[in-house]
Amino acid sequence: MALIKPVNGVMPKFGKNFYAAENATIVGQVVMGDDCSVWFNAVVRGDVHSISVGNKVNIQDGAIIHCTYQKAPTVIGNNVSIGHNAIVHGCTLEDNVLIGMGAIVMDHAIIKSNAIIAAGSVVLENTVVESGCIYAGVPAKKVKEVSPEHFKDLNERIANNYVMYSGWFNNDGDEK
Repeated sequence: MALIKPVNGVMPKFGKNFYAAENATIVGQVVMGDDCSVWFNAVVRGDVHSISVGNKVNIQDGAIIHCTYQKAPTVIGNNVSIGHNAIVHGCTLEDNVLIGMGAIVMDHAIIKSNAIIAAGSVVLENTVVESGCIYAGVPAKKVKEVSPEHFKDLNERIANNYVMYSGWFNNDGDEK
């Protein structure tokens, strides 16, 4: 069972159809919507500020979601995929966002809807990432615009796959 515990008397809250891997850690001021998943070795640490997560969000293996004490909460919209070993810290991810593996998103950054942060990229503090674009590099810069159709197919596929994977684990490994 995942490590889920209160901090200063505040316990994390979860919507319907939630899955957390046995070694995931979720603590404090965390509110997650329906169909969310937190995978192996991922940490969602709402100890110093709040973390709000919408519906159909997957936080993949080794990812860290945190915030900055009294300055920067973390807000994550609906239909968001946060890749393996990514760090999302004190920022806002709007709906339909993909954060690539190993990417870092710093305090007060805003990732607009339908944006992709490429694997290994670093989104600096206070950066606003445009909707419908791919940002890549260190520091992350706009490299390409993406058609709404392409993005919807990519993001919907990943988000739906993670809901399916969660079902496998929630049902003791039985495929649906």
